[in-house]
Amino acid sequence: MTGLVARQRKEELQRVNDKLLQINAALRKEAKIESYGPASGYAPIGDSEVIVDPKKQEVIFKLKTGKNFLRNQQPDKAFTEFKIALELAQNLRDPIEEKKAARGLGASLQRQGKYRDAIKYHSMVLAVSEREGEDSGNTEAFGAIGDCYTELGDLEKAGQFYDKHIDMLEKD
Repeated sequence: MTGLVARQRKEELQRVNDKLLQINAALRKEAKIESYGPASGYAPIGDSEVIVDPKKQEVIFKLKTGKNFLRNQQPDKAFTEFKIALELAQNLRDPIEEKKAARGLGASLQRQGKYRDAIKYHSMVLAVSEREGEDSGNTEAFGAIGDCYTELGDLEKAGQFYDKHIDMLEKD
């Protein structure tokens, strides 16, 4: 091997290493953010929020209750809590809580094996983001929709959503 070839290989390895470090950092960042796939411990809300409005408190309570049901492997009960939280959030016109409730509904349906219904709620997260002009939660929604399509055997659609998921990870 000549010196020129060795330098080229070293540079190529450095580029690949840098790219892997970026992907790893994005994945670590995503793991710290809300994650709610079928095998994960769903965490839709932070514990440090200051809440004054009693109606907002009720939404937060329903979200926390749903989250606990998911943690305890009771997705059917979680669904009920998240459904109430979604209705309350929509009545309050609170898009952030609306997305949290939709993510919870999608996660609870995914865990029940109701993948087509789960896709509808994960897609609701994307719709609310588009309506509000902000994309928090979209990375996770794209990944969850990809997971649902994978479970349904539609690998082509799954791949499209996984590509969007990866694109958003790389942006972060």
